[in-house]
Amino acid sequence: MFKAILVTKDSDTYSAHVTELDDDRLPDGDVLIDVQYSTLNYKDGLAITGKGPVVRSFPMVPGIDLAGTVAKSSHPRYSVGDAVVLNGWGVGEQHWGGLAQRARLNGDWLIPLPTGLTLRQTMAVGTAGYTAMLCILALERYGIHADRGEVLVTGASGGVGSFAITLLARRGYRVVASTGKLEEADYLKQLGAVEVIDRASLGAPGKPLQKERWAAAVDSVGGHTLANVCASLRADGAVAACGLAQGMDLPATVAPFILRGVSLLGVNSVTRPFEERQRAWQALAETLDLADLDTITREIGLAEAIPAASDLFAGRVRGRIVVDVNR
Repeated sequence: MFKAILVTKDSDTYSAHVTELDDDRLPDGDVLIDVQYSTLNYKDGLAITGKGPVVRSFPMVPGIDLAGTVAKSSHPRYSVGDAVVLNGWGVGEQHWGGLAQRARLNGDWLIPLPTGLTLRQTMAVGTAGYTAMLCILALERYGIHADRGEVLVTGASGGVGSFAITLLARRGYRVVASTGKLEEADYLKQLGAVEVIDRASLGAPGKPLQKERWAAAVDSVGGHTLANVCASLRADGAVAACGLAQGMDLPATVAPFILRGVSLLGVNSVTRPFEERQRAWQALAETLDLADLDTITREIGLAEAIPAASDLFAGRVRGRIVVDVNR
């Protein structure tokens, strides 16, 4: 038996609660994992609260991230006792996820624990930090480097934003943070931002072309914010877009793209190939100041993840939440 958060839906009744389950309830997979840590991400918050239709089948164990050790395996890459990490692949949405003490998964979705990181540290990073690094690597493949000018990070006090700031700063970039929580300015500057601006300056409808400022941007917001970021990029700049906190729409024109040659780089963190996931995680291990994880992260127990999901949507969470599923 193992403990898990189980999301159920019966007619119009949506519920998330901690329960005990038998291994026989676990879905199919070729690797059985003793989970040690998971996280609380935006999608997990949607799954637990029912505020968004991310859960595709019921009952569901949420948790798009997990880290633990292999208890049983028929996959050629993994043996009993191996430490492994998972991000994405529809886990916690279509396949039971990491907010549980056990998980059975497709071994192709896993990567070995990155060198230099502990299991807890990988979950302090989680999908948020992993996505932030994918964005930075996408910008660098495009040709963006620290000497090109300022890089804007939107949604700066969230998980992706917090990591984007500290990772960019560690790689030598001059980072400007956009946030709706100006009271978090000291926190964002501690992470490495040289300036903090109010998200209101970007969140409303703006001109198709605006004063050139940013060499590049990491955007987790979408909507009018992303449109304004594109309109204020410098010539041949680029924005890596990975989220839609403000909305799925993009109320922009083609002007920035055809008159300034800017590029919009979409970043999908969910189904990256094994080698790309390994590269991103190794870059994280090499770039991060692990002391920053303590600044960004707080730890909670499994049952605490349910009220914390509501806190997430009430704007009472900054940075990262690590869930110790065994407490």
